[in-house]
Amino acid sequence: MLLAAGRGERMRPLTDHCPKPLLRVHDRPLLEWHLRALARAEVPHVVINTAWHGRKIGEHFGHVFQHEAFHGNRGQLTIYYSNEGLDFGRALETAGGITRALPRLAPIFWLAAADVFAPDFDFDVSHVRRFRSADALAHLWLVPNPEHHPRGDFGLAPDGRALNLADTDPRERSTYSTMALLRAELFEPPWCAIARGNPEGVSAPLAPLLRRAMDAGRVTAELYRGRWVDVGTPQRLAWANARPLAPAG
Repeated sequence: MLLAAGRGERMRPLTDHCPKPLLRVHDRPLLEWHLRALARAEVPHVVINTAWHGRKIGEHFGHVFQHEAFHGNRGQLTIYYSNEGLDFGRALETAGGITRALPRLAPIFWLAAADVFAPDFDFDVSHVRRFRSADALAHLWLVPNPEHHPRGDFGLAPDGRALNLADTDPRERSTYSTMALLRAELFEPPWCAIARGNPEGVSAPLAPLLRRAMDAGRVTAELYRGRWVDVGTPQRLAWANARPLAPAG
């Protein structure tokens, strides 16, 4: 699932008439970088949630995305849309949006935010196999804390468990990249109280669910050191476009 429903308030005026996932980095819409990586990994289908100017996202990508490096069904993604803006007139936040889309998602699924530029990230099936064999409800990729988020989000234990650290805990935190593998079970009781499919349009964030699962030892994580930018402001968009596209070295 790709999260693409946000308003992009901090990106104004660029997002006044364009949804943030369609802003361009190195001549491609931000959202396309994830679609290309998912198609390269031969993920068969993706759900994109939309709200602000959501129709423009659907018009741009349609219902099939084909990676030009492949032929036939290889590298072809079927795209489904969860139109929160049309259904409820607003975005449902992260957990609300995922729960809304849950009937179209597999028991284990990838998650990423459409406004994150991470051209080196690999949605490799080996990650899915490893996650399937464990009992974790979520596996997160964490990144070194960027300047705009110096405190980070979660700790990382030596055994690979993600830690919900108290504010007074001196241990190091890293920032959640928004890339994750999740089990649909995380969006059911006791972790989540929203009804499957979210028919009432409940808005709710994902972090509290993750923190509950961390406290139960059911979330794992690893550090990701590839290129990563949370494209949340015009300055960060300009910075992402100014960086060389080819990996260093």
